[in-house]
Amino acid sequence: MRLLIFGYGFSGRALARRMAGRGWEVAATHRSPEGAARIAADGATPIDLADRDALTDALARTHALLATAPPGPQGCPALNTLVGPLARAGAFPDWTGYLSTTGVYGDRGGGWVTETSRLSAQSVEGARRVGAERDWLEVGRGLGLTVTVFRLPGIYGPGRSAFERLRDGRARRISAPGQVFSRIHVDDLAAGLEASIARPRAGGIYNLCDDEPAPNSEVIAYAARLLGVEPPPEVALADANLSAAAMRFYGESKRVSNARGKAELGWRPAYPTYREGLASILAAGA
Repeated sequence: MRLLIFGYGFSGRALARRMAGRGWEVAATHRSPEGAARIAADGATPIDLADRDALTDALARTHALLATAPPGPQGCPALNTLVGPLARAGAFPDWTGYLSTTGVYGDRGGGWVTETSRLSAQSVEGARRVGAERDWLEVGRGLGLTVTVFRLPGIYGPGRSAFERLRDGRARRISAPGQVFSRIHVDDLAAGLEASIARPRAGGIYNLCDDEPAPNSEVIAYAARLLGVEPPPEVALADANLSAAAMRFYGESKRVSNARGKAELGWRPAYPTYREGLASILAAGA
């Protein structure tokens, strides 16, 4: 079995490691020699996006296709790049996954959202994700592809967690009363994708997140306790001098339900809250 990843970043690498451990062959696209070297160092096959013949050949032999790259002004780069080669190859992967964001729901004042909740993106980036989801699902119907969309919150894991921010002095505890958000450990994300690959569903949409939405200040304080250091003092949101992007983040508060993924995929997060996830990262020495 063969997995092809468009966008070999934090999430893509996690799925690549997981599926390679199951005996799958893994290939990933790149745009530079540095990208090719990183993919090859992980034991995967680099596919140059500039080589359309190589891309078409790779797609013809692909059983599972994952697109992780964020959309830009022209839409989803993976979709724009892959539709032609998919058609030329006559390729019908058993599963095509697109990674979106829970930002498509916008602000819900701390209320719960499910996959059937109204979409109300409040940023350009969120609106682009809404468009990319729509485009992937429409192309999937048009080409007969089994496309599944995954809406993700903040992703953390080894090398990308509150620990790094605390160690280098970048961590901040922003006090934003009532503001909570969901998150997911990258290994739980990969496990959810693997579960979906085993149960392909055309047009499926899943929220993959942990079980306990929480304020960012709470997560930072807990990580500091695990490190045995004093947490940074809380700063009121109005006094934090945040960037426009950060202010948009703190302007949204919602609790994301993962019930559908559990019910339909048989998936359960190994790290149901940030506490288990952070403890595991620290225990692994990351």
